[in-house]
Amino acid sequence: MEQRLSALTLGVEDLARARQFYEAGLGLTAHESSNGTIVFFQMNGFVLGLFGADALAEEAAQGKRSSGFGGIALAYNAKSKEDVDALLNTAVKAGATLVKPAEDAFWGGYSGYFADPDGHRWEIAWNPHWPIDDQGNTSLS
Repeated sequence: MEQRLSALTLGVEDLARARQFYEAGLGLTAHESSNGTIVFFQMNGFVLGLFGADALAEEAAQGKRSSGFGGIALAYNAKSKEDVDALLNTAVKAGATLVKPAEDAFWGGYSGYFADPDGHRWEIAWNPHWPIDDQGNTSLS
């Protein structure tokens, strides 16, 4: 297996609400192939998908879907501490719940968490040890 991620799909309760949050709230652009059952966003190097939670559980042979924290956090690396605060505020204004206000982290950076309207956790972090190139790609230094 090659060391890469192709797609990440989030199970959502209300596809229209989730699309509104990610498009209007966070400023992502849905791909034109998105339809009434799934929404795709081209990210840098992978595709983010939004799909009905029950349908995703069935497709992934999960059976009955569980609720609550799934042990996964998505992360967005910001270019500065100020960007972390601004992005957390943007997410909250768009309908997210602030889970953990931004603070200095033990690893030398600055981060906080929000939960999207379906409870998916997003970390917004500034990491001085991980440079971000002009295309927005983060690399391990």
